[in-house]
Amino acid sequence: MEYLDTKAVKKAKKGILSVVFGRTALILALLLLQIGVMISMVTVLKDYRTYMDVVLMILRVIVVIYVINEKGNPAFTMTWILLMMVFPVFGTLFYIYVKSELGSRALAKQLSRRKLETHRYMQQDQSVIRDLELSKSADVSLAHYMKYQLGFPIYRNTKVTYFPSGDKKFHQMVRELQKAEKFIFLEYFIVEEGYMWNTILEILKAKVREGVEVRFMYDGMCSISKLPYDYPRQMRKYGIRCKMFSPIRPVLTTVQNNRDHRKICVVDGKVAFTGGVNLADEYINRIERFGYWKDTAAMFEGDAVQSFTIMFLQMWNATEWGKESYQDYLTEKSTGVKRRELGYVLPYADSPFDHEDVGETVYKHILNHAKRYVHIMTPYLILDDQMMDTLTKTAKSGIEVAIIMPHIPDKWYAFALAKTYYQELLEAGVKIYEFTPGFVHAKIFVSDDEVATVGTINLDYRSLYLHFENGAYIYNNPAVRDIEQDFQRTIRKCHCVTLEEVRKQNIWMQICGRALRLIAPLM
Repeated sequence: MEYLDTKAVKKAKKGILSVVFGRTALILALLLLQIGVMISMVTVLKDYRTYMDVVLMILRVIVVIYVINEKGNPAFTMTWILLMMVFPVFGTLFYIYVKSELGSRALAKQLSRRKLETHRYMQQDQSVIRDLELSKSADVSLAHYMKYQLGFPIYRNTKVTYFPSGDKKFHQMVRELQKAEKFIFLEYFIVEEGYMWNTILEILKAKVREGVEVRFMYDGMCSISKLPYDYPRQMRKYGIRCKMFSPIRPVLTTVQNNRDHRKICVVDGKVAFTGGVNLADEYINRIERFGYWKDTAAMFEGDAVQSFTIMFLQMWNATEWGKESYQDYLTEKSTGVKRRELGYVLPYADSPFDHEDVGETVYKHILNHAKRYVHIMTPYLILDDQMMDTLTKTAKSGIEVAIIMPHIPDKWYAFALAKTYYQELLEAGVKIYEFTPGFVHAKIFVSDDEVATVGTINLDYRSLYLHFENGAYIYNNPAVRDIEQDFQRTIRKCHCVTLEEVRKQNIWMQICGRALRLIAPLM
């Protein structure tokens, strides 16, 4: 197959003028207009300032009391209180606005309905649990939590193929898409016109002509600078069912803070992909943005694919009102244990609306039950006290904890913030490495040659608490060794960070990083 760039590539190359005069400028202008209206209202009420001050003081006291007693992460509590102390009016009103959940309550209710609808298709095979009890009892508790609190069963009979780079995942994904006979589901955070996406799009068009059902969903943030706002309509012309999740609109709604950061591809209910790789050329190093782009992904074949199928359909139907024929997209699972060497696979999703920190729970589980080592790759390191405590205690107990970070960051402020955690981690015995060739976008934990997780969840507040995410917990599968081998190959291209160089860090970066930690939970 010959891969050719299309005219759409040229449209994707946006210059300064397209930003200034395009939809981005319009959105910003309308948001500024809204702020201006709010300021004008305050000005109109200036004659009643004394009364307003009393009302706002009472309101602030009530809000602070509520914040202190609210369940949730203490880091968020302290940040909100700090914000209200420094900016009394803005901080108080902003907190009320966020907690009002304008626009997000309806989405949360609809997601709950879809989970109830799909409950019957996510039943746990008890024979798998019995086998797991004999193998590793600690994972039984994780499996119980995942199934009975969140609805995600653990499976056997699932082959896992690990990809140590975006281009390897891309080439395999192309081969699997070309095999599709019934349906293709795609859900991605970033999609940008170029070689990677245009190659996939041509396959999708061909498959539609063959009678294959294609559904494609991407996050609405792409509409700001990467794709035309009417892109779903363009896709529908090709016969592709397409939608944006949470389109960016200049309206006051909290749901726009909860982005769909998931990366899921399902083909015929037989094969599924996930990992850090989005559908844009930098992820396969077709173009260079921040040096070499180090990313990872995994392909699943077998019983566990059913969870990825259901996860996609739940999210797709969160903004639909009709009934879904879920059964039409499920394949028959294996009976009994056909391949014991494949171990166990537990796909999972994380939602900001279920009040369960799923990604953080998986990461802590791996750290708390490690015996020899825990190796981590993450692009961002913005930690709350709980995660910092878990990382440091694990290292202090004599277990090797090593983290690979980017050396060339994509966001300077996130990098400056990450470096503020280096000293405490290093003093506790955590080893920190920076990938000198470029940027690390991988999100992996691997431990003891036994367990690993591959997915979309970064070690920062947004991924852990605010975004829709997904991943897969893998135990006793040969892919675990592949993940660890990739970590060891990657570490050879890294610089080991020392306490001495941390202490000699640029003073400006230190100041910026420390200042940003005050508002880190809101970033």
